[in-house]
Amino acid sequence: MKNLEIIGLDESKVNKVKDALAQLLADYQIYYTNLRNLHWNVKGHKFFTMHSKYEELYNEAAAHVDEIAERILQLGAHPESRYSEYLKVATIKEIDGVVGGRESIELLLEYFKNLIAQERTLIDLAGDAHDDVTADLMTGYLASQEKNVWMLLAYAQHKHHDDSCCCETK
Repeated sequence: MKNLEIIGLDESKVNKVKDALAQLLADYQIYYTNLRNLHWNVKGHKFFTMHSKYEELYNEAAAHVDEIAERILQLGAHPESRYSEYLKVATIKEIDGVVGGRESIELLLEYFKNLIAQERTLIDLAGDAHDDVTADLMTGYLASQEKNVWMLLAYAQHKHHDDSCCCETK
């Protein structure tokens, strides 16, 4: 007996969920790596604030990577584990060099915009497949990410005389 039969999900309806999870996994892996880059290379006035925030974000991303891969397995597929394959399909691209200041905040907001859109799509796909567990997993991610977006936007509201004031990494 297959796992999907036991948990009561229709394989034909779950295939789109598996494909979307595979895409999300690729993007989370690149997002995670980019966060490590930012964390390792941050410099300047806001070093302590941003160094800690990047660490918080990459730890959360690492947990999500594991949960997404395990959900793919629970749905009867095998998660990709090669960065070379992630790079071929990821919509989040590797950082080429180090970004800093407002650019890093804007980059984080773009990452969240991308991930949130994928997760909302996954909630819809999971709903169509009666896959409440995947939908619930994505809803949890959204709650955290929406809070992070709000906090980053509030942080970026600080009036700067120049870009070097905010989390410089150059």
